[in-house]
Amino acid sequence: MNRREATISKRKLRSSYVTSIISISLVLFIIGIMGLFLLNANKISRHVKENIGFTVILDNNIREVDMIRIQKNLDASPFVKSTEYITKERAAKELQEDLGEDFIAFLGYNPLHPSIDVRMFAEYANTDSLVKIEQVIAQFPLVKEVAYQKSLVEMVNQNIKKITFILLIFAGIMLLISLTLINNTIRLTVYARRFLIKTMQLVGATHRFVRAPFLAKGMIHAFYSIIITYLLLGGTIYLIEVQLPELALLNDIDTIAILFATVFVAGMLMVYISTWFAVNKYLRLRNNDLYF
Repeated sequence: MNRREATISKRKLRSSYVTSIISISLVLFIIGIMGLFLLNANKISRHVKENIGFTVILDNNIREVDMIRIQKNLDASPFVKSTEYITKERAAKELQEDLGEDFIAFLGYNPLHPSIDVRMFAEYANTDSLVKIEQVIAQFPLVKEVAYQKSLVEMVNQNIKKITFILLIFAGIMLLISLTLINNTIRLTVYARRFLIKTMQLVGATHRFVRAPFLAKGMIHAFYSIIITYLLLGGTIYLIEVQLPELALLNDIDTIAILFATVFVAGMLMVYISTWFAVNKYLRLRNNDLYF
């Protein structure tokens, strides 16, 4: 009977260790995801802003040599990231696909103008800069109009500020929740061995001697949890890279190194502190209080 009880006790203890490692891993994964978004917030913001752009509508009778000259002038501008020339035929084809009907056959001619799509650097993707850029480009010969959605530019910039603010608040809340979850998980693990703590204390073991094996075991669990978290984060980063290659997360080794180092330090520190306080709690308890 004693051997059976010992076996059951070991299984329960092993199960609690596995549960503890998985719980800590999931909490650290959440922290890692929040850290990933915070560290790449500027990159994501740049990616969104640099996809706004504007369109330079050209004269219908522009010669190819004049178009090339205008495009080269735009490419040489400090605010331009990239340009793409759109012929009137291509513009008509794309509009036909959007409308789902042949408007040229109905009108009898192509009313669209050739144009140049311009993508700007993120620093210039705001209404003040766009007004100045519009004034400069409008002076180019054979340029009829500079078209862009002012409301869209304002909305994107406002939303980026709001999202960044909300993300910081959410990250703070998630950090508090993570600390609470890790602390409760470790307290439950220590609670299962509270009688062992009191027994060691009764035979004369010092507080430091009692804490040592619990802290060592906690650090081992934290290490295993961090390894699992690294695997989960690595898979997440790879999926983001596949879906959004423009962000180039896998190429940004410095950011990934900072993220992994933060997860390692946070995991080790939170587990150590939680284990320290959990063991101390049962070191201070009286024998009768262990049953409650």
